[in-house]
Amino acid sequence: MGKQNVAEQFVDILARAGVRRLYGVVGDSLNPVVDAVRRTPDIDWVHVRHEETAAFAAGAEAQITGKLTACAGSCGPGNLHLINGLYDAHRSMAPVLALASHIPSSEIGLSFFQETHPDQLFRECSHYSELVSTPQQMPRLLQTAIQHAIGRGGVSVVSLPGDIASAPAPERAPELGLVTSRPSVRPGDAEIHQLVSMIDEADKVTLFCGSGTAGAHAEVMEFAEAVKAPVGHALRGKEWIQYDNPYDVGMSGLLGYGAAYEATHACDLLILLGTDFPYNAFLPDDVKIVQVDVRPERLGRRSRLDLAVWGDVRETLRCITPRVRPKAHRRFLDKMLEKHADALEGVVKAYTRKVDKHVPIHPEYVASVLDELAADDAVFTVDTGMCNVWAARYLSPNGRRRIIGSFSHGSMANALPQAIGAQLIDRDRQVISMSGDGGFAMLMGDFLTLVQYDLPVKVVLFNNSSLGMVELEMLVSGLPSYGTTNHNPDFAAIARAAGAHGVRVEKPKHLAGALKDAFKHQGPALVDVVTDPNALSIPPKIKSEMVTGFALSASKIVLNGGVGRMVQLARSNLRNIPRP
Repeated sequence: MGKQNVAEQFVDILARAGVRRLYGVVGDSLNPVVDAVRRTPDIDWVHVRHEETAAFAAGAEAQITGKLTACAGSCGPGNLHLINGLYDAHRSMAPVLALASHIPSSEIGLSFFQETHPDQLFRECSHYSELVSTPQQMPRLLQTAIQHAIGRGGVSVVSLPGDIASAPAPERAPELGLVTSRPSVRPGDAEIHQLVSMIDEADKVTLFCGSGTAGAHAEVMEFAEAVKAPVGHALRGKEWIQYDNPYDVGMSGLLGYGAAYEATHACDLLILLGTDFPYNAFLPDDVKIVQVDVRPERLGRRSRLDLAVWGDVRETLRCITPRVRPKAHRRFLDKMLEKHADALEGVVKAYTRKVDKHVPIHPEYVASVLDELAADDAVFTVDTGMCNVWAARYLSPNGRRRIIGSFSHGSMANALPQAIGAQLIDRDRQVISMSGDGGFAMLMGDFLTLVQYDLPVKVVLFNNSSLGMVELEMLVSGLPSYGTTNHNPDFAAIARAAGAHGVRVEKPKHLAGALKDAFKHQGPALVDVVTDPNALSIPPKIKSEMVTGFALSASKIVLNGGVGRMVQLARSNLRNIPRP
């Protein structure tokens, strides 16, 4: 075996850190690294059509596995395309290592062809972004980047000039100690004591949960039972906390439903568990608030706090649950459970009548049927926009399903690329991309990646020929919709022309059969469902206080529609209320 060059050493270190795929597009300065991957059996090169897809796919893989993943882009425009997917991965705390290959080191700073400064460009969307200037520097710099990505949860970027990648590696590379997982973080004794005292003093406690409750479902349920607390959640907390939850009062926020908003405002003590919920207008300002988070920089940045607790949710609850004094009554909990069920019943009444006969097809019907037919361990990737609404209202988590979306960054076109990363982990697991027509069209070229690798991703396309969420934003701002209409082709015909299974559905009676056929198909499939463009749920009042962004309204309730199987869950939870 000959002496390693820097590119080979780079790939070898990634393999030792557990990376199994490198997503990207080959080209010029990146070629030495791609060639090293070709000759390394432990890592596969995944050739995508757009580098943004590479970053989204790596981010999704990292979110599902919890392990380090990697993506790469060639110099200048190539690696610049990574940036949107890297922002999403970073804000989702997904450990991703991005390789930004660079122009020849001798030309940096001289306005060379395709010159950018990637070590500067990616700093805002990473914990660590540095340039390799010499071969001797690379092993330690890459190790440092890996430690940042895994240890802090997020993105690290290594900029590597092509000439350095081709250069001989140092004779004796340093022995590297690579972390592979993050430790648990226990709060300090003073915070634990103060939190227990606040809980014991409170008469009405509410829990509001985010994605930081991942892996802590049992602990949250045990604690909720001890203090008789209703449990609400943010969108990113849905998959971790809604299922098997007799204390569930729904979701707060723009897409919220049920009694979560009221429960967070009617309590004496609100405990925020692992959530960086961004909409402070939905949080109370007249109750005591405690926030528990593993990242201290998040504590108190959304609302004033009476106590900040630095620790992960599971360890914190394990510390405090045995110490709190169990509540003697559950009047507040039962009241919120009853309000939750009543709220969902009211929403159901507002749901479109004869929805299974509605043409164009009502998107809520599509989401409802999809939820019923999907596998119990399916991975759903969800486009930003109205698909977020349908996922929030209709997908039923069970502890085995995963729901991945651009929930913190809010990017369009995320679902298809994320489905690629999710499917490559396990070809036998059902992966469903809930795509909007706008998002799908934006990165539609990577549907060809599904075909090239014969990935059995099922794309369910909610095709309303419009940018639906943008229309809603304009509506609540008092603006006429403009520039939101899409003139779409027959996407199913495009899928078939690409070599995939494709079917177009225009009538509700054909929907279930089309989905079943797609799910049975061994390879990639696309179900192009023509949905009603007028199925935007409208606020009961349009107020001047309503703002753009996500159309956040002062009334706290913007969208109104069905809620799928959640109403049955709410009814069943009422059976837990003791009867006199």
